[in-house]
Amino acid sequence: MFEQGSLIMYGSIGVCRVEDVAPMAGSRGADKNRLFYKLSPVYGSGTIYVPVDTKIFMRPILSHDEALDLIHRIPEIQELDDESSKDWHSLTVTYQERIHSHDCEDLVSLIKAVYSKTHSGSENGKRPYKIDQEFKKRAEELLHSELSASLDIPLDEVPRFIAQELKEA
Repeated sequence: MFEQGSLIMYGSIGVCRVEDVAPMAGSRGADKNRLFYKLSPVYGSGTIYVPVDTKIFMRPILSHDEALDLIHRIPEIQELDDESSKDWHSLTVTYQERIHSHDCEDLVSLIKAVYSKTHSGSENGKRPYKIDQEFKKRAEELLHSELSASLDIPLDEVPRFIAQELKEA
């Protein structure tokens, strides 16, 4: 169970702060013994109430050291295999699997693949595909928000921080 004040990755929402762990107050017919997390998205708005025993993916965010280690390993992380991009359906399924794995290395792999594909395509006068850009954007949002929270740096400074860390490595 996560403690009040913890930062967690919650489903496809991303980084959330656990505001409270308690039974649902004022809910008619609710099991008074069933605990709920009250979550606040760190990079969004609203409040999410979710049962502690939900099947929705939740995990603690990376520690500071784990985040730095991930950044330093970016050059070694393999990008997605070109075999997955034979058709739109297969590509979409592969991208969705990477996003829904909730694994930072999978997000880096997806981002690197789309970056490489876009770069080589632009050299040949091709415009980037919308599906590639949409999944890359989503992967960057998830990855950068977690790194921002883990490293306690502003979200908009994450790309520059990554570049600086890789240059110094």
